[in-house]
Amino acid sequence: MSRRTYDCIVVGGGHAGAEAAWAASRIGAATLLITMSRDTIAKMSCNPAIGGLAKGQIVREVDALGGLMALATDATGIQFRMLNRSKGPAVQSPRAQSDKYKYKDYIRQALENAANLTIVEGIGAEVLTQDNAVTGLRCLDGTSYQAPAVVLTTGTFLRGIMHLGEKQWPGGRLDEPASNELSDSLRSLGLTVGRLKTGTPVRLAGDSIDYDRLDTQPGDEDPAPFSFLNDRIDRPQIPCWITWTNPAIHQLLRDNLSRAPLYSGQITSVGPRYCPSIESKILRFADKDRHQVFLEPEDEAVSTIYCNGISTSYPADIQEQMLRLMVGTERARIVHYGYAIEYDYCPAAQLKENLETRRIAGLFLAGQINGTSGYEEAAGQGLIAGLNAARKVAGREPMILRRDQAYIGVMIDDLLTRPIDEPYRMFTSRAEYRLSLRSDNADLRLTALGREFGLTDEYRWGRFQDKLAQITALRQMLKTTRRQGKSLWDILKQPQAGLAERLWLEPEVAAMHCARQAVEAVAIESRYEGYLARQERDIAHLRNLDNIRIPDGLDYFGISHLRYEAKEHLTAVKPLTLGQASRVGGITPADIAVLQIYLRKQKVNDTGSEPSDN
Repeated sequence: MSRRTYDCIVVGGGHAGAEAAWAASRIGAATLLITMSRDTIAKMSCNPAIGGLAKGQIVREVDALGGLMALATDATGIQFRMLNRSKGPAVQSPRAQSDKYKYKDYIRQALENAANLTIVEGIGAEVLTQDNAVTGLRCLDGTSYQAPAVVLTTGTFLRGIMHLGEKQWPGGRLDEPASNELSDSLRSLGLTVGRLKTGTPVRLAGDSIDYDRLDTQPGDEDPAPFSFLNDRIDRPQIPCWITWTNPAIHQLLRDNLSRAPLYSGQITSVGPRYCPSIESKILRFADKDRHQVFLEPEDEAVSTIYCNGISTSYPADIQEQMLRLMVGTERARIVHYGYAIEYDYCPAAQLKENLETRRIAGLFLAGQINGTSGYEEAAGQGLIAGLNAARKVAGREPMILRRDQAYIGVMIDDLLTRPIDEPYRMFTSRAEYRLSLRSDNADLRLTALGREFGLTDEYRWGRFQDKLAQITALRQMLKTTRRQGKSLWDILKQPQAGLAERLWLEPEVAAMHCARQAVEAVAIESRYEGYLARQERDIAHLRNLDNIRIPDGLDYFGISHLRYEAKEHLTAVKPLTLGQASRVGGITPADIAVLQIYLRKQKVNDTGSEPSDN
């Protein structure tokens, strides 16, 4: 390949890298994707599942902005479920098992066919800079590429160390090498580098499990698509199965804790508290005599099974004994053992809101390198980083998603303002405005923004306009059609009436031939109209604080009446706005009041007039 100069270089072909390369190339930037192997682009190295609680909302948001993940899931999913269906729409989240081989093939083919995108196989070794600005990237084989923007999406590869019992070896993933030189390059550039840990469970041969002795978990009868471009899912549904650990397994694991790297001192990094290994479970929940294990197919042929719930790095012989003691897996064949991995990451407090590093202009970070965990969190960051890298090169303003706009905005704001002491995972509880940030309305929140920033194509935009027209017409009909003295709109607000659940079947609605998505959107809007109006008032207050910018390099220690602890926290985080400052850990409302008064006085001194809060 003769070309060596690009607008944007993306390093890493995982879920963050795929979305970053797609977004950058989609808005016209000449983009280079450097990956160790084309065959591992978008590889589902852990559970081959997309979505889940809060994660499903992120996938819908990536789709609403024009990303790939939802489309790939709809095309390759083998089981679809809407989680929390019995609860309110704010916490309902789509989830799907995918065929892991077809999923990565779908993403790879989309990238190979993308305009403005070149894919090369290689290992990034050094970020090239001049005067604290990116100039390109050198690969391990000595090849260098020039670009004013580089997006690093390195996953668990930076100085990755694998653990299987007493055995440990360098690696970024099973049978893939670590990337040590790039980690050294980041340190040499002055970035702070930390260490985290994650893990994965054993995989079993699908034809070696006694399914008749297990509980079956089917998918939804009428599965909801992830992508707003799809009206239905026609793919066949494949079940998952449920089994349990038991006291005999727990005793085996307790008796061999000294051989578990997590407790022998071999692993020193912090792992995810919300998704603990089985060795952590038996200690943290010592009163439980069993833990649920989901046996989830990894492909349409059910050739391998992912044992969700027993992530571990115990030695191979202990993993084998554990399976012999568990109902349904007594005779199972192991395809590969569970393992743990420690890897380097860069605390995200070193980033700006556009995911560009503060220290090195043009260097963007996305995914697990920022301390997050999960395909969905990585994809959301990748799309934002790739888009903003390309826009920076073009001299355009970045896309910054607010906390009230998207779960992606909540995630990025959390990463920038709150210290990471374990891999970050998104939960609905992290979003204070989750009633507004539902999975069903991600397109209503973000598709117009995707259009403004060049990500949304004509087909998606046309479908979105049709949906808006249907919502408008349906809303008007419901407000003007009356039954027993009340409008259908008002009747929808009464849960006991049950109209929301059967709205799709009502004669007046059926006659309008509206899409199911439009009907559901209107039903939710009507039922929660009062709550949404109240939340919008809270959001307006947040926006006021976020509109007050904090000058670069503000000396917090020079602000009298500000607590010393607040000065320390604010100096470390360097918030960009007063709203962001209010979300820094350890900062009180009183601290924000002091800071707001100080900024107001400074503006009066600078301009000679009283500033407006708007």
